Amino acid sequence: QLYHSQANTSKIFQFYVQQMNLQGILKTDDLITRFFRLSTEMCVELCYRILNTAAQTPGSSNIIDVRSKCFHTLDAFTHLIVMLVKHSGSSTAASGAASETTAKLNLLNKVLNIIAGVATQDQDIRQADFQHLPYYRIFVLLFMELVLGPTNLGLPGSVLLQHNQIGLGLNPSQLDPLLESIQYQVLTAFCNTLHVLRPSKAPSFSFAWLDFISHRTFMEKCLLSGSINSGTPTKGWQMYAQLLVDLIKFEAPFLRNVELPQSMDSLYKGTLKVFLVLLHDFPEFLCEYCYGLCDVIPCNAIQMRNLVLSAFPRNMRLPDPFTPNLKIDSLPEISQPPRGSTALATFGTTVFKKDLDSYLRTRSPVTFLSDLRGYLQLSAPNTTTDSVHYNIPLINGLVLYVGQTAIQSIPPKSISMSSIAHSSHMDIFQNLAVALDTEGRYLFLNAIANQLRYPNSHTHYFSCTLLYLFAESNTEAIQEQITRVLLERLIVNRPHPWGLLVTFIELIKNPSFKFWNHEFVRCAPEIEKLFESVARSCNGAAHRGTAGTGPSTADTNISQTNQMT
Repeated sequence: QLYHSQANTSKIFQFYVQQMNLQGILKTDDLITRFFRLSTEMCVELCYRILNTAAQTPGSSNIIDVRSKCFHTLDAFTHLIVMLVKHSGSSTAASGAASETTAKLNLLNKVLNIIAGVATQDQDIRQADFQHLPYYRIFVLLFMELVLGPTNLGLPGSVLLQHNQIGLGLNPSQLDPLLESIQYQVLTAFCNTLHVLRPSKAPSFSFAWLDFISHRTFMEKCLLSGSINSGTPTKGWQMYAQLLVDLIKFEAPFLRNVELPQSMDSLYKGTLKVFLVLLHDFPEFLCEYCYGLCDVIPCNAIQMRNLVLSAFPRNMRLPDPFTPNLKIDSLPEISQPPRGSTALATFGTTVFKKDLDSYLRTRSPVTFLSDLRGYLQLSAPNTTTDSVHYNIPLINGLVLYVGQTAIQSIPPKSISMSSIAHSSHMDIFQNLAVALDTEGRYLFLNAIANQLRYPNSHTHYFSCTLLYLFAESNTEAIQEQITRVLLERLIVNRPHPWGLLVTFIELIKNPSFKFWNHEFVRCAPEIEKLFESVARSCNGAAHRGTAGTGPSTADTNISQTNQMT
């Protein structure tokens, strides 16, 4: 009633908090923990009663009225938390703002952990009857209050003045260090809580969890904090990337089975929308963390991977991949490394890394190539839950590391199919293409295709590598699998990575590869029609390119061929 009254709630709540202190409710950590746990459980139980009553009497009230009744209590409880955080540590103000801030953040972390614990226990008990509404409302309102209203943190007046001046053109680099530190630590507290409540741990909370990480304010604070529109990594990037990894890992087993339950299908579509927002508004973030994301994206989640790999820096203008006689090596960006190129996967053992470096330098030990497949295989794959028998992050990391080492040994703008041949790097790639079984080779070729992104040195090198493996292959099975890896990424809906389009167009148009002479192109009438449709789109776009038609038209034609598969 105090929160919803017309009186000055700030003064009333201050008096209320003082009375709580006098009664000893907030005297010790155990009492504080008990108070917040019982308060959270009472608020949640009240919401369940309201929702159950509405469900038993359908038509008696609309959903807005029902939720308003729930919010009446939840909002008041959230405001109480904010007031307690604001006044926490005020008695230690004499020791400095830093110690006061520490007390506030400690209380915030404690409250978030308690609410997360109650939610987890509630889900385990109620299972299918679990309601995420009360927890989601508390988290969102608490985040908005603390992040958008720094007065609720009880910050010094000079810090608040600078916060208000941000909207008046204050350079973020001129922010008071205290304010910047607090904002980051509040953001960290919420990200840690979301990681605790990740879908694999709290599946009933998945939709609310996805809604929270896609909230415009949360995304802005994670991805724009401190460097608005600059495209440079911020402290929040790594935390947000971890949340995306949590989401993909939960969906991965379902996506591998292709047949998705309705709930998982809705969650996956929501995930694609989040990646589409990231591609449009935060492309540098996807460029920076594409390798870590591709490590966990299942091979058959092609559209999700395309969304990640299609990102390119906003200050770059992509050349039309359908331009006739496009000279890739003449592009100014083609000699520059891509963003995120230093984010190498961790190799499994130091012995493997040592032998790899030795072979790249001296082609010794001589047994390295024969032992390579064993390094990449999982020692004990869990066949009951996962059909993958290879260490995908290790394969991706190996391909990236060998490619980076090869690029460093080639003079700038000298990458070509002839310059990459007959080297220790190509020996490794050719050995993997021949020695691996069908599953391992598919994962290996996918790791190469993951490097076909926007114009950069990696795209150029790995495009030449894939074409070289196709040309030098002594078996049509390898050539067919290379074609499959490229084609399956093109027949899904847009967007398509620039490097992928350039590589496939070169493969089907360059007569030296004799692409149309292979049997797999005409193994079945529907497959032959599919290839002809894609080729017609590419060739038609090349002719139309001189008339001003951009790549989007051809992309549309290519994506329409997925109706034939």
